[in-house]
Parts: sequence; structure tokens; C-alpha cells
Amino acid sequence: MLYSPNRRPLWEVTADLALAAQGKIPADVVIKNGRLVNVHTAEIQEGLDVAIKHGRIALVGRADHTVGEHTLVLDAEGCYLVPGLLDGHIHVESSMVTLTQFARAVVPCGTTAIFMDPHEMANVLGMEGIRLMMAEGERLPLKVFTTMPSCVPAAPGFEDAGARLGPAEIAEAMSWPGIIGLGEMMNFPGVLAGDPTVHGEIQAALKAGKIVTGHYASPETGVGLCAYIAAGIASCHESTRREDALARMRLGMYAKLREGSAWQDVKATVKSITESRIDSRLAILVSDDTHPETILTRGHLNHVVRRAIREGVDPLRAIQMATINTAQCFGMARDLGSIAPGRCADILFVSDLAEMQVERVMADGVLVAEGGRMLYDLPPFEYPDRARNTVRLKKRPSAADFAINAGPGVKKALVRVMEVVEAKVTTLHRVVEVPVENGEIRASAELDIAKVACIERHGGPGNMGLGLVRGFRLQGGAVASTVAHDSHNLLVVGVDDADMALAASTLADCQGGMVAVRGGRILALLPLPIAGLMSDRPVEEVQRMVADLDRAWKELGCPLISPFMTMALLSLPVIPELRVTNRGLVDAVNFRFVELVVA
Repeated sequence: MLYSPNRRPLWEVTADLALAAQGKIPADVVIKNGRLVNVHTAEIQEGLDVAIKHGRIALVGRADHTVGEHTLVLDAEGCYLVPGLLDGHIHVESSMVTLTQFARAVVPCGTTAIFMDPHEMANVLGMEGIRLMMAEGERLPLKVFTTMPSCVPAAPGFEDAGARLGPAEIAEAMSWPGIIGLGEMMNFPGVLAGDPTVHGEIQAALKAGKIVTGHYASPETGVGLCAYIAAGIASCHESTRREDALARMRLGMYAKLREGSAWQDVKATVKSITESRIDSRLAILVSDDTHPETILTRGHLNHVVRRAIREGVDPLRAIQMATINTAQCFGMARDLGSIAPGRCADILFVSDLAEMQVERVMADGVLVAEGGRMLYDLPPFEYPDRARNTVRLKKRPSAADFAINAGPGVKKALVRVMEVVEAKVTTLHRVVEVPVENGEIRASAELDIAKVACIERHGGPGNMGLGLVRGFRLQGGAVASTVAHDSHNLLVVGVDDADMALAASTLADCQGGMVAVRGGRILALLPLPIAGLMSDRPVEEVQRMVADLDRAWKELGCPLISPFMTMALLSLPVIPELRVTNRGLVDAVNFRFVELVVA
């Protein structure tokens, strides 16, 4: 059976909701005998019924008087009734599947609404890409709200993306239905410096009465953070320490505590609540970036709630942090985030509250998932050819393009090296002495130093930045990806120049994805033909290819968790300390280009 949304705005159904609550007209659905998790008062209320009309809640209490001849009565005996979970910051593209396939995977886990920031798609296809994703989200049991990407490209002047958005585009988008606010403002130096373009975007959102979401990727929590919040920015997901999250909440900012596939910050950040005993109303649990394997084996936002509980958060407070707190942050509490009259009937039947074991999922008063599976087929969405032909290299790379010259007669060189840290978004800026052979600086498995190249792939200047990275522990071969935050150019890491060229060419041929090669042979390939970011194949199929890719990384010697996610951030120049873009090596602390060779 094909799913079709049963969704009506509150203003259309106010009279019927009032009449249904009194039993003057019958409810469409009544849930009986539930243990209701009341997120407004942080309590569990035993043996309550929920009456539903037109996909919204009419009554919470005893509902026998609302049952009519055609009312569907559901018995929730033994289950907690929990509001549908709301992910307050997510990049769907990081799941490597389309919104349709993403919804198919996460709705059975209890996620009923997301506030997505499609800035990956925007960096490749601009306004067209955003509209395509929004259109795809309209016919799903997952409610999709969109924050308009604010930094396209993330760091103007330091990289080349497939599009450029500014205040005029932001102002236009604020009138689109479904746009809830401005996406994460990564250019925090621009905010602090009073940059007119950055503030023009913020002002366009605020003028339209929309929320501005943040990305303050700095350990500084004093004057700079105050200045950032003073500019009207309401939330931030870049806390990685207890003190980061605490500082944000104390200053009236929503602290989004992140737990994704690679960035696992809840253990540290949730201590802002468990150790400080503060009011948690400004704390929100989010996933940010989640891979298929994580969703299929651990869950989605239910996994993040479970992680918070295991770190000592009371289950009721953890659920608040993924429901009502999120709804209030985005000004959506009249519709979402609680099981209360007037709200959308997005309700989870949970057998184990501490483990967030979701048995059934209701969206807009319709049971859409049970036992971890969707009960409906989701309508297909076809992306146009323009979205499937986005890898447009100026020239096909050769092994010679990856050579790093140190100059004649040089035996050793001091070079800048990016050092990756497992499960962290930051890199370390190291200066390392390396040997020089025949005037060239070479990768070294022994020193754990690989080459990294970022190649412009959007049909623009076709330039390439070169650098060195350590921490992946590659013993041979190369890997490449068109998922390369945030401009999503072609990123290649390797210890063999010929394999680096093969990896890059392979992704050009299949119009994007991720690949691992060694000795001139492809070990694993994950095609991502939609914008070079996503596949429209079922999430289980993509997960198998991701698993093959992970095994290939290990065959190359890399022991990291989700190394492709760590690699994908090597080109993001708005997060400290050292990054590489298609224009060169960037000191992401002082925001300036630097030379690879120090001396």
C-alpha cells in the first residue's frame, strides 16, 4: 500500500477537534490503556487514553465517550506512549541515501520529524537542489522542515563550490513553505567581524520571523560566544565539552548535543546536565550526520536518547531533549513535541523506556511502522539528469598531478601535516620533518603520512590543493570521495600516486561516490550518483556497500571508526585547525592560506 499523508493544519480542524473531545462527533482513532509520557510535566501518567481526529489529538484522558461505530481502537497495554522524536539538526545527505530511503529507515526507529540543513546538496546544486529535497519530503510519513543553508560555500575565498548563495537568495527562500529558518551559520568569524554578507543573511531570516541556527566551532566561551549569540543566533551543535554546552545554555542558547556515526559528543556534553543539575530545557539531542550502518544496527534518534540515558540522564528528561525542547526551539510546540490536545498525533508505542525500544510508530494518527519495519510503501521520487551529472573535472588526474616538489638538493623538509583525531571533527596542525627523495616529498606508511588532494569538480576552475595527513595509518593504496564537506569537491587520500589517480578517475566515471583502490585494483566502490552525495537504492543495499568500503579501508591499514566521515571533513576550512581545499592549505584557526613546506 502506498503511503499518502493524512495531514491538515490546525486552523482547518479546530471545530472538529473541539467536538470530538466532547464526544459530539466520533474520534477517528482512540488509543487505550497507555502509560503516557508527559513531556510538559516530566511525569508518566498511567492508564490514559488518547482520542485522535483528522490526524491530531483531540483528548487525553478517558476517551470512551469519543468512540463511535467506525472509530479504530488500539490497545497500548504494556507500552509507554511517547511523542514522536524530532531531530533538531541533521544533514540527510550524510546518510548517503535520498530522503525517501532515509525516512524508510528512521521512521520505524521513532523519528517522526526532522529539521534538515541540506547545505551539502546546496553546495553542489544550489537553490535547485534544496527545492528538490524539499519536494521529495512532502509525501513522506516523516515531517521534513528545512533550514536554508547559510554558508554556500562555507568559506568564500578559500574554496570553490557548485553554487553561491547570499542574502538575496536567503531572503527569497524565507518565503518558501517548509523553510523553518536559517541553517547553521558556520562563518562565525564573519559574524564576529560584522561581515555585511553574513549579517545580511542573518537579518533576512530575522526579518522574516525565522530562527537562525548556529555553528560556533570555537572553544572560546566568553566574549566571542556572547557576540555570536547577540547576533540573533539561537542554537549551536558544536559543543564537544561539558563547558561548551553549559556556557551556551547559561547564555540562553539551545545547546544541541550531538551523537552521530563519527561525532560522538554526548558522553562529554551531557555532563553539563548530569553534573551541574541545571534546568535542561535548552538542551536538545541531535544526530547531525548518521551513516546507514548506524541507523540499521543502533537506530536513529532513539539511539541518541538511549546514549543520553546511559550517561545518567533521567529518561523523561532525555525524551524531553528530543521532543518538546526541539519543538520549542523551532517555534513548533503548538504542533509537535508532545502528546497533548491539538498536536499532531505522532506517537510512539515504547515497550522499554530506558532502552527506547520502539514497537509501533504513529504519524498523523496513522500506524506507519511496526516491529522495526514500515507498513507502507513510500512514493518514489525521481531526480532529474542535472542532479545526476555533477562530477565535471577540468582534466582527468594523472599520477604526476599528485607529486609534491621540495626543490633540488633538499634532503629533509619541515612540512605542515593535518592530524585526524578519531570521532572528532577537529584536526591538529602539526609541523613534521619528512625525508625528500629526488626532490619530492613522498607519502610514508612508516611515518603514517599520506597525501591528500582536493580537486574542484563542479565545472569551475579545475584547480587542486595538496597537503599531507596522518592518523589514517594507510599502508598502501588510496581512497577518494565526492563527499567532502562542505563544497564537496573530489577528495583523494593515499600513499601511492598512481592509485590516487585511479581513485579520482573512478569517481569521475560513476558520477560520484566513495572508492578504495590498491595496486591498480578497485577494492570497493560506493556509487552516489545524486549530486555525488546520495544513492536512491534501498538503505540496506547502501549499507552493504558501505560495509564493503569499511573493510577495504581496514585492508589498507586504517583502524578508525567511520574513516570516510573523518576523511570527508579534511576539506572543511571552518573547523580548526588545518584543512585543504581546492585552492590550497588553510590555517582554519587564523583563516589564511599557508604553504605546505615550512622550511
